[in-house]
Amino acid sequence: MRFSVVIITRDAEVYIKDALDSLIFQSRRPDEIIVVDSSSIDRTPEIVKKHSERYPFIKLYNWDGTRGESRNYGVKVATGDVVAFVDADVIVNAFWAEEMLNCFEKKNADVVAGREIRLGYSGFTKLKRVGMLHKGTDVTYPSVNLAYKKEVFEAIGGFDSWFKEAEEVDLNFRAVDAGYKLVYCEKAVVYHRVRETITAFVKQAFWYGYGRKELTIRHGKLWNTYEPIEMLKVSEEESIWKIIRLGIAFFGYLFCKFTGKASKEQKEKLRKSELSSR
Repeated sequence: MRFSVVIITRDAEVYIKDALDSLIFQSRRPDEIIVVDSSSIDRTPEIVKKHSERYPFIKLYNWDGTRGESRNYGVKVATGDVVAFVDADVIVNAFWAEEMLNCFEKKNADVVAGREIRLGYSGFTKLKRVGMLHKGTDVTYPSVNLAYKKEVFEAIGGFDSWFKEAEEVDLNFRAVDAGYKLVYCEKAVVYHRVRETITAFVKQAFWYGYGRKELTIRHGKLWNTYEPIEMLKVSEEESIWKIIRLGIAFFGYLFCKFTGKASKEQKEKLRKSELSSR
């Protein structure tokens, strides 16, 4: 089973070398590593090119688009039977690729979500994802550590470029809705740096809430898929930052609700038009 990795980048010179090095030295090395750069103005392309000269299976492309569009392009040029997504600011565990493929083969999976271990300020690293269930499956696994059979990815239409946020949740939602099997692989680990400043944390929380509202616009009311008590419960590990994140996210949710340029009906027409043009 051929295994491709897609990384989208923009001005990631601080991180990209570590990400590539961790992917190169795997117990089961990926067959290709595709870096889709969005016109970086720093040294990111230079660093990737230098790696590709030594390791020809690293391929650099330039594509200006949203995160979803860039990943769709990466999948389009990928030759693997399985395509995995990781972010440019991760360090991948040495057994990551091997464990990913094991999950596909041994668990008969169509989609595999790996484990994310966060690095950085403990107040941020200990915050948990707010899960959302669809047909009994958590669909909120992020694209920082996510892999799809290429045929499944293409069958459901790839990432929806309409989304500003939560495009991976929408992708997972549609995969599960179509009957494909999504499994969680705890042994497929990536180490991911959290936001390093309060300003960056606030922006992330805002867009997190914005994306959750986008999901309701696209898929209808989803509140019954959450556990409200769990959302408000603050463990000793999570601290007050959970409430702060929730408050900021709620503001993002409302901002999306009241400033959206199109109604749900208009957006559904847009979606159908996009699908028919693919």
